[in-house]
Amino acid sequence: MKQADPENGGNGSHGAGHVAIIMDGNGRWAKKRPLPRALGHKKGVEVVREIVRHAATTGLEALSLYAFSSENWKRPEDEVNDLMGLLRGFIKSDIDEFAANDVRLKIIGNYKVLAPDIVDMIDDALARTAHNKRTTLAVALNYGSQDELVRAAQSASHEGAITAEAIERHLDTADMPPLDLLIRTSGEQRLSNFMLWQAAYAELWFTETLWPDFTPAEFDAALAEFGTRERRYGGR
Repeated sequence: MKQADPENGGNGSHGAGHVAIIMDGNGRWAKKRPLPRALGHKKGVEVVREIVRHAATTGLEALSLYAFSSENWKRPEDEVNDLMGLLRGFIKSDIDEFAANDVRLKIIGNYKVLAPDIVDMIDDALARTAHNKRTTLAVALNYGSQDELVRAAQSASHEGAITAEAIERHLDTADMPPLDLLIRTSGEQRLSNFMLWQAAYAELWFTETLWPDFTPAEFDAALAEFGTRERRYGGR
């Protein structure tokens, strides 16, 4: 991972601090070839690595990726197993790079229900990167925004009045900067139960590109467009 490069749009010149991505289209990418869905997911992980490395050069404080939703358990068992295998490989091969480059790994969602060996690997990765400060990579695992909001409201209720401020203090993203830009690939234009609260005033950017074909150049295009948008937050 390289440091932010001001001459190439780095150092936050686009104005975004936190970007989230709904990485959609792995299955359709494989079907178009035609290839097994597992190869689409494998290619998708390769793109994750490329985008994470590139994002580190753009001055972002945080990047959030929707990796596995709480609804994804409904997929065929072999596909879920393939996804879990890819997750194991990603953690094993990339955690050293995160640690060496001052990247903090964060998990949003209830990852504790995953296989014990994956939970142990995640716990170790979280501990190793907990004090890193340059940027945060948040990975959504077994995540659903409605569940997150229920959990946050329940926690807030134990403290007294349920207010917007109280709920925000108990969101999975409470220690992260506000979400500025949400990207979704594959042509779909919906949030799919991802960061519903956080996206209240975020800018949305949709592309027809399937996730395995998504490139750093397209990521930069999304940041560049974000930089041209006027954000009013309900005002004039």
